[in-house]
Amino acid sequence: MPSGVIQWFPGHMAKTRRLMKECLSSVDLTIEILDARIPLSSRNPEIKKILGTKPILTLLSKSSMADPVATEAWVRSREARGETWLPYDAITGEGVSKLLPAIRTLLSEKLARYEAKGMTGRPIRAMVVGIPNVGKSTFINHMAGSKKAKAENRPGVTVQKQWVTAKDGLELLDMPGVLWPKFDDTATGENLAITGAIKDSILNLEEIAMILGGRLREHYPLLFAERYRLSEEELNEGDLYDLFLTVGRRRGCLMSGGVVDEARTAKTLLEEFRSAKIGRISLEFPKG
Repeated sequence: MPSGVIQWFPGHMAKTRRLMKECLSSVDLTIEILDARIPLSSRNPEIKKILGTKPILTLLSKSSMADPVATEAWVRSREARGETWLPYDAITGEGVSKLLPAIRTLLSEKLARYEAKGMTGRPIRAMVVGIPNVGKSTFINHMAGSKKAKAENRPGVTVQKQWVTAKDGLELLDMPGVLWPKFDDTATGENLAITGAIKDSILNLEEIAMILGGRLREHYPLLFAERYRLSEEELNEGDLYDLFLTVGRRRGCLMSGGVVDEARTAKTLLEEFRSAKIGRISLEFPKG
């Protein structure tokens, strides 16, 4: 992972941190949206420190693209820690019916107090946080029943906070998506780059695609081999560059003279991962 990608936007992170702290008093809970394929890498390491005792509901967005076995393991491991994690996909509807009950469970004591005071009609206000391109705006639009938040499949679309009135008595505060200024390890930066949380324009896509090829060879060899018609020898012998070139040849990413077009190969491999054409794949797994 190029070192220039590891540290960026420190000013944006500081501004968003201040904004989150300022808004805490006006919300009942925080809805934290993570990428189900990379739950740890897509989670702001400072989130608990920023939110303090405010209840957190964690949604594993894009769950229809992630390995369901890995996602279930994440949910179980975090439940054991007393956290509430819920697979969620607005497109497929996964987890949608469980969302409001989970919110009401988290806020049961506060809602009981409101009911005792005759404040049963009071809306539940939630701050929605998450990194760029994690599915925050898609979630908000689904809950609002209309396109209230700008949603595109690229990072950095939401640039300022905005309140959105949603269904089921919810009011959602959409916060800007921003990455932290420094990643704890190289794998975190790689995961964010592979999934599209970091703008492709500042990346060495060929390097990122080769790293992805190595992950697929290690964890999902059957899906990888099937998608690109790789023999056992092609899959397991040679280095990541050889494997990358083989993928390029299989997908017809060739220039004159039969030379592999490396830029086109990288874009193809990354796009097919990001759109789940290779299969339902996770890049992180809970330990133990």
